[in-house]
Amino acid sequence: MTPVVGRQAVYRINPVAKVAASAIISVALVLTIDWVSASVALTIELLLMPWAGLSAARFFRRTWPVWVAAPLSAFTILLYGRPSGAVHFHWLFVEITDGSIELAIATLLRILAIGLPAIVLFVTIDPTDLADGLAQIVKLPARFVLGALAGLRLVSLFLEDWRSLERARRARGMGDSGRIRRFASQAFGLLVLSIRRGSKLATAMEARGFGAPGPRTWARASRLRWPDAALVALGILVAGAAVTVSVVTGHWNFIGA
Repeated sequence: MTPVVGRQAVYRINPVAKVAASAIISVALVLTIDWVSASVALTIELLLMPWAGLSAARFFRRTWPVWVAAPLSAFTILLYGRPSGAVHFHWLFVEITDGSIELAIATLLRILAIGLPAIVLFVTIDPTDLADGLAQIVKLPARFVLGALAGLRLVSLFLEDWRSLERARRARGMGDSGRIRRFASQAFGLLVLSIRRGSKLATAMEARGFGAPGPRTWARASRLRWPDAALVALGILVAGAAVTVSVVTGHWNFIGA
């Protein structure tokens, strides 16, 4: 996914801080299945979205998979969730009860509360900046980080290769019938191209010293500053508020219980 470029302050925040803030919120919401904690977190997140650096059109264009997946998951839980309380509808394996309704609402809100900030923060991350942060701040192995970065950069090339293969097959009169067979053949051709491209890239990176032993230098320094700490603190605040309200109101439902 190509990051969105902008001048807002969120684009200058270190990617490591963005990942950490999103992870903190996700962990807090994954530990419980209740609608109170998810609704508190989602409310605060929606209030903060205008400062996320995305216009309304870009926001919905980037996050539409979450808006589709959340209701579908909730509907499945509504029909087949663990029954408890009064029964409102029953047919074969489908049973809608008070417990399944509450669980479906909690699932809907939790997916939105976890998915929306994760996607919004991710699309404002430049892959190179993220690689610099993971290697210099998190201290992940440079060979692994640079390999992952190179692979991520090739995704757009694979899309272009797929379009080129499709156009080539159509020019040869092979792209108008047999959709399933055409897809399988084209996918195999893309696999061959990706292996060749990956081998050439690995050889070029080795020749330029990317796999050399010893400490590595970096062209751009990656450091954590006060805006980064503020974003992480904001993630802790959102998670803490969600957990606190859930516990105080008696809706905390730990997944291990």
